[in-house]
Amino acid sequence: MELVLFIGLQGSGKSSFYRQRFADTHVLVSKDLWPHARRKEARQRRYITEALAAGRSVVVDNTNPSPELREPLIALGREHGARVIGYCFASDLKLCLERNARREGRARVPDVALFATVKQLRRPSRAEGFDVLYHVTLCPEGDFRVEDWREETDGTR
Repeated sequence: MELVLFIGLQGSGKSSFYRQRFADTHVLVSKDLWPHARRKEARQRRYITEALAAGRSVVVDNTNPSPELREPLIALGREHGARVIGYCFASDLKLCLERNARREGRARVPDVALFATVKQLRRPSRAEGFDVLYHVTLCPEGDFRVEDWREETDGTR
């Protein structure tokens, strides 16, 4: 059983990656599924808890930009004996803004949301409690390149 956390800007490919790699095997939990809900954090925790308690693997498809936001999710995974896996998506602001501009309807988020998220975005670390971390890059042809995580201290990839 796994708890998978996606980390990255809006438009970095997280939802497409879920559809390609996890849709058949993992429950999707995303605050985007409840755009008008109040208490989204509590709802997210409840859905994750219910799925893990039932022995089902979960993907949390949110930006999860900071250790402070990831910590309670990692703790939930630990409480239920799940293997905690992080996928950090290459999040070039310019490219994410371009991809977001091509979205339609509710899929498109205001640009200000990307600017706010990029300010919060911090590289994950195994020290946060992840069992495994990966770096994901959305390639121009639409495929994904997944690489083992490298811990770095200078903030670069």
